[in-house]
Amino acid sequence: MLIRPKNIIKCQISGNKNLLSILNLGYLPPVNQLKKIGFDENSETKYLTELLFCKKSFLVQLKTILDKKIIFPKNYPYTSSTTKILRDNFTNLYNEIRNNFNFRKNDLVIDIGSNDGNLLDKFKNYFQVLGVTPETIGKLAIKKGIPTLIRYFDSKTVNLILKKKGKASIITATNVFAHIDKVHSIVKQVKRLMKKDSIFVTESHYVLPLIKKLQYDTIYHEHLRYYSLKSLSYLFKINNLEIFDAKKIPTHGGSIRVYCSFKGKYRIKPIVSKIIKEEENFLNVKNLKNFNKNVILSKIKLFSLLSKILKKNIKIAGISAPSRASTLVNFIGLNREIIDCIFEIKGSKKIGHYLPGTRIPIVEEKIQDLKKYKYLIIFSWHIYNEIIINLKNKGFKGKFIIPLPSPKII
Repeated sequence: MLIRPKNIIKCQISGNKNLLSILNLGYLPPVNQLKKIGFDENSETKYLTELLFCKKSFLVQLKTILDKKIIFPKNYPYTSSTTKILRDNFTNLYNEIRNNFNFRKNDLVIDIGSNDGNLLDKFKNYFQVLGVTPETIGKLAIKKGIPTLIRYFDSKTVNLILKKKGKASIITATNVFAHIDKVHSIVKQVKRLMKKDSIFVTESHYVLPLIKKLQYDTIYHEHLRYYSLKSLSYLFKINNLEIFDAKKIPTHGGSIRVYCSFKGKYRIKPIVSKIIKEEENFLNVKNLKNFNKNVILSKIKLFSLLSKILKKNIKIAGISAPSRASTLVNFIGLNREIIDCIFEIKGSKKIGHYLPGTRIPIVEEKIQDLKKYKYLIIFSWHIYNEIIINLKNKGFKGKFIIPLPSPKII
């Protein structure tokens, strides 16, 4: 039986109850609860999607937390290996670690939320690797020769790892550290796996580009927290850890990579204080209120742009169906009468399903079908250059709609 959603009345890091509401997107469906085409029930459960800001910790977080079985179902459809920018990013992370640290061959690397093994695939030829992921997608990693525990990361899983493998030199959590409830408990479990000189590397969607680039479409129930470096520093200090290096990276429209260790083990680089100072200057009430206003204006502009095309009786299709597409489509109020279908690359587990909260079908991308449309709206707009080049090379000659941050046609 699934646990009912709970509303958070305090900061998940500091415990501060004086939180500022900065954006309310209304009630949205869970982005990973995809219904098969032909699903005939009239309604789907939707949940409050509201962002809160803590002035004490500089954390931005969701107000509502759903049961992990809802946001991370066993048939979780996301696979990290399908995106070139992620493959390149993980190669970059591997090279950084090999070049900047003196870890030995066959030292243990553990990846939390390892998905299909995309990250550990870079490490496996030099290090001993172990993935942890609750979704059956982990079986793909096992087929690639990457040992993977298909289970949630919790105390029982850590007990099993310590018994079978021992402690790790490197622990990673990429695009997952903001997704797990009870963050202090997660840090506690990570610490149990760390040796004195171990490093914990996290990558999370970064709050500054979320606000500056108007990426409200990345707000959904899977993302419980939107970190600033200051909020991460606050979290780790409470748990006797410290950030010694940080780097802004392009994944997911703008993320931050953080290197963490036990206190005093590594020299803290100047970039850490530099980024925190930038955050302190930007994350103020004025800019957060402007973010709210600009989200509403962007919604109106996009609907107006699409309306002009539809008045000419021209059909519009979508290209790519990332989780962020669900937020954008449901918040804007788009439906099958506006978006005819959404194309996904061959092999995607989302093909054959409706986009959550709608009856817009997700279908396999075939160039002969793409050519039936004069306009494609790119829902993975943060990598639209890569998508446009790819589709033009395949022969698509129509136009592209970029929905955010300022809607435009290319």
